[in-house]
Amino acid sequence: MPPSQSPGQPDSADSWFGTPPGLILLESEQATVERAVAERPALPWLWLAPLVQPLDIVGRGLKLAVSRDADGKQTAFSGDIHCGLPLPLANESIGVVVLQHVARPDDAGHALLAECARVLVPGGRLWLFALNPLAPYRWRWRGAGLRASEPLTWRRRLRAVGLAPEPVSQGIGPSWKPLVSEHPQDGPGLRAAYAVRADKRSMPLTPMRRRLPLRLPGSHGAPAT
Repeated sequence: MPPSQSPGQPDSADSWFGTPPGLILLESEQATVERAVAERPALPWLWLAPLVQPLDIVGRGLKLAVSRDADGKQTAFSGDIHCGLPLPLANESIGVVVLQHVARPDDAGHALLAECARVLVPGGRLWLFALNPLAPYRWRWRGAGLRASEPLTWRRRLRAVGLAPEPVSQGIGPSWKPLVSEHPQDGPGLRAAYAVRADKRSMPLTPMRRRLPLRLPGSHGAPAT
């Protein structure tokens, strides 16, 4: 579990995850994050989160936390490296990307999703963790500047950058009481958060229609050569 921070009014939206209710949610998601980054063991992974967390993750990868200014605008990523957008990663070089409560429903959020789609290998997977607007737990982040969207909205945004989201999300975390709940369920239900998985599929070759032979007038059906 990440180190505790003193409760109080968060300095920015991401700071809520450093409060006791936020830390409980992150701990509830820990096992799912660990499973996610282990899905493509032969390839490196990328994990972006609101806080750098000491999880038990194997393999090659980058753990980064989002830095934002007082207005909530993303300024940089910090952790194993310090960078901004575009990500300093080669095209199709990452097997799994985990976006844990860092994507926003704005232009910057779209740019982040597009970068993730760019760096994923064909067959790679993106895991997007988001807050559930229907969960009773939402009262615990009320006033923190966080925004929650339903899974359907995120699936539409993922398709817009060329990814193929799965039709069913996984509900994760507590419903109301601030207690760690690591076992996901099908659909968000009343859980505090959910995870949407999306794959990068290879573009299929467009089948070409067979061209009919050209027949000239008066050729009695003999094709032209």
